[in-house]
Amino acid sequence: MTDLPDPIRPVQRIRVGIGGWVYAPWRNNFYPHGLVQKRELEYASRHVTAIEINGTWYGAQKPPTYARWRDETPDGFVFSAKAPQRITMSRTLAKTSGAIDDFLGGIATLGAKLGPIVWQFERKLDRDEFTAFLGLLPKHVAGLKLRHVLDVRDPAFVDASYLTLARHHGMATVFTDSTEYPSFADITADFVYARLMRTRADIATGYPYGELDLWAGRIRAWARGADPVDLPHISPPLAVGGKRDVFAYFISGAKERNPSAAMALLRKLDAS
Repeated sequence: MTDLPDPIRPVQRIRVGIGGWVYAPWRNNFYPHGLVQKRELEYASRHVTAIEINGTWYGAQKPPTYARWRDETPDGFVFSAKAPQRITMSRTLAKTSGAIDDFLGGIATLGAKLGPIVWQFERKLDRDEFTAFLGLLPKHVAGLKLRHVLDVRDPAFVDASYLTLARHHGMATVFTDSTEYPSFADITADFVYARLMRTRADIATGYPYGELDLWAGRIRAWARGADPVDLPHISPPLAVGGKRDVFAYFISGAKERNPSAAMALLRKLDAS
C-alpha cells in the first residue's frame, strides 16, 4: 500500500485544483507506481486543494458515493461540481425544479466540502427562460450555503445584461482562459471561479513559470478584492471591493500536465 503524504496547506481564501481525478495518463506522471485506482482521490486531494467533479455532468451520483468522496479527502478540501447536462441542456429550463432539487439534495452529502456548483450551458439560450431558471436555484440546501457558477458558452448571450442578471442573483460567471469559449473576467459575485485551459504538453508545469507568476498575481488580486485590468472584460473593471474566495482549476488543455500546473501554482501562492 502506498503511503499518503500530508495534505498540502490551503492558501487562505484561495483554492487551486484540477478537473476530476481518474485519468489514465496521470498514472505515468502524477500518481505513484503501484497506487491502486480506488486510492487516487485520496492521493490527489493531498496535492491540490480542490477538485471539480466532471462526472456529475453526465449524471448525478448516489449520496453514498458523495459520502465516500467526502470521507476520503482531508479536512479543508473542497469539491466543485458540474450540474447534470440533463438539466442545463433542457429545452424547458424553467421546468427543471424537480431535477435541480434532486441533484442538490444528493450532492449536499459532501457537507462542508461542497464548493461551487457549475451550471454549464452549451446551446443558445432564451433570455426569459434563462432568467426563470436562475430563480429556481436555491441559496441553501440541507443547511449549506450554495454558491452557483454560470458557464454560458453562447457568445451572443454573453453581454452586459447577462452580467446584470448574474449580479442580481449573486452568482459568479466563469472566467475561461481559452480561445474556444467566451473569455471575460467581470466579477458578478463575492467569489471568483476561473478555469485555466491552456496547459501545454511540452512544458512540465503546463504553463511557463512566467505565466504562472502572472496567474498567482491575478489570483491574489481577486482574493484581496481587486479586479485585474489586464484580463478581458465586458464592462469596465470594478473598483477594489471586499475580500473574495477564489477557485482556480486547470482543466482541459494538455490534461496530462494539469496536476503539475496546479501544484506549481500552489507553491507560488504559498511562497507569497
